Order: sequence, then C-alpha cells, then structure tokens
Amino acid sequence: MEKITVNASRTYDILIGSGLLKDCGKYIREVSSAKKAAVVTDDNVDRLYSEKAVKSLESEGFTVVKFVFPHGEHSKSHETLLNLYEFLAENDITRTDLLIALGGGVVGDLTGFAAASFLRGVEFVQIPTSLLAQVDSSVGGKTAVNIRAGKNLVGAFNQPILVIADTDTLDTLTEEFFADGMGEVVKYGMIRSEKLFDLLMKGNAKTNIAEIIKQCVEIKRDVVQHDEHDTGERMILNFGHTLGHAIEKYYNYEGITHGNGVAIGMAVISGIAEKKGLVAKGVTEKLISCLKANGLPYQTEIPKEKLFELSLNDKKRASSKIRIVLCPEIGKWEIKTLTIDEYKDFLTK
Repeated sequence: MEKITVNASRTYDILIGSGLLKDCGKYIREVSSAKKAAVVTDDNVDRLYSEKAVKSLESEGFTVVKFVFPHGEHSKSHETLLNLYEFLAENDITRTDLLIALGGGVVGDLTGFAAASFLRGVEFVQIPTSLLAQVDSSVGGKTAVNIRAGKNLVGAFNQPILVIADTDTLDTLTEEFFADGMGEVVKYGMIRSEKLFDLLMKGNAKTNIAEIIKQCVEIKRDVVQHDEHDTGERMILNFGHTLGHAIEKYYNYEGITHGNGVAIGMAVISGIAEKKGLVAKGVTEKLISCLKANGLPYQTEIPKEKLFELSLNDKKRASSKIRIVLCPEIGKWEIKTLTIDEYKDFLTK
C-alpha cells in the first residue's frame, strides 16, 4: 500500500493499493471518532461494493445508513443533492457523524458538496472506485453539482479526511470507462511529467496502474498544496477542460464522457496553439499518438464558434477575460490570459 499525505487546509492521507476496501472501516476508524456513517453511492457501485464497505464499517462500530441514487452525470444535480439532505436529516446525521463517498467522480463531487453544506459542515471520506476519481476528482477538495448553465458551477472547496483508492475496483470497469479515466492521466503527463507521458505512450496502462495512479496523485498533491483554491497554478489541472466541458455540454452530458471530452479538448487546443506558434512543433502529434494508444478520441465535428459560445461559462473566466492552459512542451505548462474577443479569435481564426 502507498500512502501520500496532502498538507492543505486539512491534512489527510491518500491510501493506494489492492484490497483496501475490505478494511476501509479500520482505516476510517483511525481518523474518525464518528458513531454513524452515511454511505453515498450510485446504483451501479451499490451492487458491486456496498456490502463489502458496510460490513467493514460495521465491524469497526459504525452505525451505517446508505443513500443510493441513479448513476450518471445527470444525477450531479440540485435535485439529487436536496434528496440527500433530506435523507441525512431523516437519519439524524449530526455534525459529529461522517459521510462516505463510495463511487466515481459524480458520487464524490455530490457527497463532498453535501458534506460542506449540510449542517454547515460534516466530515467526509472519499472511496473512489473509478480510475478518473482515483487519479483526479477524489483528491484536492473540489466539490460541486451541475446547473443548466454549465458543469461544476455550484460547489465548495472541501477537503476529505481520508481517501481510500482500492485498485481492485478498477477490474470491474468496462474498457470504455477505464479509457475515460486515462484522459485525466494523460493530462498529468502533459502538464508536469514527460516521464509519465513516455510511459503512457506505450499503452496498456493496466500493467502499471498502481504506479500511474501514485504519480498522478503526487502531481495533484503538489499543485494543491501550492494553490488550494484555484487562483493560480492549480488552473493547470484544467488543461483540456475548458473545451472538454463545452463538448460535454454540447451533448447534454449524455453523448460523451468527461475523460473523452478532456482528451478532445487537449488535442484541439494544442493543435490550434501549435499552428499559432504557441506550442512547439510536434507536440500535438505526440499527444494524439498517446491518446490513440490509450483508447481516447482526439477530434470533434463541433464548430469552433459553438465551442467558443459553450465555453464562456468556464470557471477560469474572470469578468471580460478568460485564462487558457497550454502545454508548450510535453511536461511544461503555461497559463495565458485573453480577452473574450482574443479568445474567440484564438479558437476560430
């Protein structure tokens, strides 16, 4: 088992390894004196892992209640959030109790925001079961729900007290959803680690998945510790996301997964920037080769003008300006601030 410590507004550990879920109660009891734990999960994960998690929690003296909602991005909504609040109130969850997010990114984001806001703050634990959640969304304290105007626009920074990433849970992912998580993994190589990128170029990430997760989490740990609240360096973690979120929104969060959207977003913005001399020659070609090697898409038929319109609600927009993340070389990053007119010209001309 690997243990990585995050020193942010709350200090906590990220545990990475095989077979951790069956002992999750023990690990959580070491950091929590709560008497009651509310497990929040979706219907897919519930069938696979809830029984094992609940059994482990009860063996450590936790009284466990469980909230299950339909899987999918559409459940990351205020409707589900309000239902969760009512469930917590009906089950007498107090400020000294605990929420546990058991699932992928949707579960983690929703649970973390509920924990930040219910009773003005209840501690929570992340048990990510998807690759995307293990390498990215479970770490760093960003929590949110979606609204019609865009993705993750209502949320809070709320660090968990523990993250438990059992790599065995990745065995039940379909090839499609494993590849989806690889979109975020490739992002980490692009922004901070040429060594990781070269490893990913070989494909077949499953053979080195524990090490890959560790490297991604270490990169995110370092960035979060430098800029917890996303006002500077942490923006680099959004490489590919400005256009990726626009692509997801175009398809109403149904026609494309998040990791695929990020993959296309990285390739499209890199291609545009390379033609304008802002990215070294050959970087986009290498990126596309890496995406292909990991089962990810790299292009879209959505008109650039439409991508511009759909990306204006991006969280990196500040009044009449927007910040975009570029990788001038593999493993290097740059944040450029553009006016809205300059951004439009950047994308469309």
